[in-house]
This record gives sequence, C-alpha cells and structure tokens, in this order.
Amino acid sequence: MRNRKSARGFTLIELLIAVAIIGVIASIAVPGMLRARMSGNEAAAIGSLRAINSGQAAFSASCGNGFYADKLSNLAKAPAGATSFISPDLAADTSAKEGYEVNLKAAATTSASAADACTGAWKPTRAYYASAIPVTFNSTGTRSFATDVRGTIFFTSTATAAAPISDPIASTAVPIQ
Repeated sequence: MRNRKSARGFTLIELLIAVAIIGVIASIAVPGMLRARMSGNEAAAIGSLRAINSGQAAFSASCGNGFYADKLSNLAKAPAGATSFISPDLAADTSAKEGYEVNLKAAATTSASAADACTGAWKPTRAYYASAIPVTFNSTGTRSFATDVRGTIFFTSTATAAAPISDPIASTAVPIQ
C-alpha cells in the first residue's frame, strides 16, 4: 500500500491561497502603476509646453520680427535652409500626445500687420496662449497646464486650463516650480 504523504503536488486549498495572495498584491500595485503613468503623461505635457515656449522664442528672434506663431502648424514650418521650430509630433494644430491634447492659439485681436518673414503666407501675432489638457480627466492626467508669452507654465487641477481667451490663464492657476 502506498503512503499518501509521499505524493507530490499542491492541494486545491494551497492553490487558492496562492491566487488570493497574488490578487492582493496586484490590487495594491495597479493603482500605483496608474498614478506613475499619469505622472509620466503630465511630465510629457509640461515638456511639450516648454518646447512650444522655446520654439516661439526662436521663431520670434529669428524671423518673427518680435512676433509669435499663431498656431502649431505655422510654428512647425521651417524657414528656408533651416529646421522646424518644434518637433513633428507637435506639428498638428491640435496635437494629442501622451494622453494630453496640446493647443496653441493667438491671443484675441493681436495679429501683427506685417507678414511672417519666414514664409510670408500668414500673419504672426503679438501674443500666444498654449495649453495641455488631459484627454480623459483623472485617467490620463489630473492637472491641466497653460503658458503664454511670459514663458511660465501654470497648472490647475481642473479638466480645462483655459478661461476666456482675453485672460487665458485662470486666476487660480499655480506656476510650476
């Protein structure tokens, strides 16, 4: 007669306990991973706004005659013999990047009278406003970001960074440190 204690393997109870432990560990880890992904999305949004500010400064200094591009597609146009002022992933007027929608707009009624020195095809503006808003608030990000000609990036903990375009950065917005 065989001794049952020498049989190898796991019992059903032992397997259920192992699965339960794995479930508890996963339930603890998943929210942390989602928060880490949102932090990465927010860092990418901030980086996009910094790239826009840098591109606008380069455009203004090189061929904008002190004026700025009025939209992302114009900022992405390269002058003759040079490279674009922003990367191709921001070249669409409304660019979706890492869970954020990135926009650039001219401030209201601030178009310059002179044509753009780079292409001559559009009129630059005296002021601009750029924003990065989560595509799905509380899923792709928990903060909205905005910047303007001052170059400071502000954030709010709401689903929109924009107030009326006459005062595009809300009074409750906080500058990023």
